[in-house]
Amino acid sequence: MSLNFLQGVPFGLGGGYWLLLITLGVILDWLIGDPAFLFHPIILIGKAIGFLNKVMNKGSHRRSKGFALLIIVVLMTALVVLGLQYLTFKINFFLYSLLNLYLITMALASKTLAQEVMKVLKVLKKGDLEQSRIQVGYLVGRDTQQLTETEIIRATIETTAENTIDGVLAPIFYLFIGALLPVPWLNPVVLVMVYKAVNTLDSMVGYIQEPYREFGFASAKFDDVINFVPARLGSLLMLLAGFFLGYSMKEGLAVFLRDRLNHKSPNSAHPESVVAGLLGIELGGTNHYFGQVLEKPTIGVAKSPLNLLDIRETVGIMYASEIVTMVLGIAVGVVILILT
Repeated sequence: MSLNFLQGVPFGLGGGYWLLLITLGVILDWLIGDPAFLFHPIILIGKAIGFLNKVMNKGSHRRSKGFALLIIVVLMTALVVLGLQYLTFKINFFLYSLLNLYLITMALASKTLAQEVMKVLKVLKKGDLEQSRIQVGYLVGRDTQQLTETEIIRATIETTAENTIDGVLAPIFYLFIGALLPVPWLNPVVLVMVYKAVNTLDSMVGYIQEPYREFGFASAKFDDVINFVPARLGSLLMLLAGFFLGYSMKEGLAVFLRDRLNHKSPNSAHPESVVAGLLGIELGGTNHYFGQVLEKPTIGVAKSPLNLLDIRETVGIMYASEIVTMVLGIAVGVVILILT
């Protein structure tokens, strides 16, 4: 069987083909996001995880079963993507490219994240605290039923900062890695969809509370591993984006260096500390998950109290960091392609 469909080089385009598709995917995500009329592949992955969770998350040896879940979901995702790429390539190169563009666009979440975050802002502006709690509950894993307005703002900023990495910069990172790696089985679409599958696993079962403590262990740890580099590199790019937006890069860097480890997750505090430093606010602190109190260190210095404008500014940092990442990624990609 020819490996051409894995490399995307039927016309000798190679990495240039993928750089073009990645750029088009980012633009499409900005324009249309995740429209309701398009089926989202993550929904299918989520349903598969939900089914496997019901079947496997019971009885003894739950940690081993959790490792099996991770392997099953990763292999299933990679094989389905490769199978679809092969079938569409055999039918028509345009159809193959359309599939790749569709999956790249669906793997990115900047517009959808911005839309969902702005929904919280909209109801907060109306003073509807109850609806604000419901709306922010769609974005965060913590209990939201008793949150104050300030806590809702904090939760919204924190999830926007975290998802700037998970939903935007990390997928782009893996897309570029796939475009430039000389490994045909690890093309950009395979890499980014596996990343999204692991990210979905973590969001569904990667909790320290029961019934996920043992079963979700492998998924949570592997998500930490694959986000290790994107969280750190992406946070530096967020700092650079903040500089271009007119924020104090010095303040952002100072808080980042001091507070980037102030979280139980090895990665989450990195982007949160950047946002806290750039905006001069304090994040972190006590949250409730599944009725249990979880104490977290604070991040940043409260030079000003949290307010609604901070939500909009965090979204701006997200978009600016995506642009910075794309410009640098394309520049590095072009240089590598020229040299090789």
